[in-house]
Amino acid sequence: MSDDVKTPSSAGPDLRAARVARTETELIDAAAALFLQQGYVATTLAQIAQRAGLAARTVYVRFGTKAALFRRVVDRALVGDADPIDVAHRPRTQDAMAAPTLAERIDALAEVSVGIADRAGALFEVAAQAEGLEPELAHAAQAGRRATAELCQAFWEHAAADGLLADQADPARLALLTDTLSCADTVVHLRRAHGWSAPAHRALIVDTLAALTRLAP
Repeated sequence: MSDDVKTPSSAGPDLRAARVARTETELIDAAAALFLQQGYVATTLAQIAQRAGLAARTVYVRFGTKAALFRRVVDRALVGDADPIDVAHRPRTQDAMAAPTLAERIDALAEVSVGIADRAGALFEVAAQAEGLEPELAHAAQAGRRATAELCQAFWEHAAADGLLADQADPARLALLTDTLSCADTVVHLRRAHGWSAPAHRALIVDTLAALTRLAP
């Protein structure tokens, strides 16, 4: 038999893995829709299973708790797919750390930040409502805030190390301001208080950082 033809036994694990991935995608899709439609508190695991056309037990087996499932929903929205690569290691984030000019880096960073806001902004609002109820979600939200702050710090440290900042520029201060512009709490505020779109948020980030570093917008 040819080596490239799988026997039923060798194909089994691949088929099972594909089924598991498909089931998880269906549950995450259903959960995202219901969390956005009903909010965190009103949404139950039984409703999510029903919407996905699966047995309620399947949700518990795959995710255990509603908080764990909500975290998966948010994690997928942050990066835009199910690949196990976090934001910091995505290609556009790497552009933000290594592009030839500071203007290109700022543009890439703004694209990353606003992409997250566009995909996950509404979920951030749901998360803000749930943090006080679920310690697991409060912990995850705080970890997300730290990750954003660390990314902003790394951005300006790379820029300074590569000689892209004026001597008088303060990378720590720039990192703090960038974090303030990009963090989930700002996304929620801009959406709730001002109804801002992703392009408007992107312009705010680019224009502000360009001005702070004396770049033309």
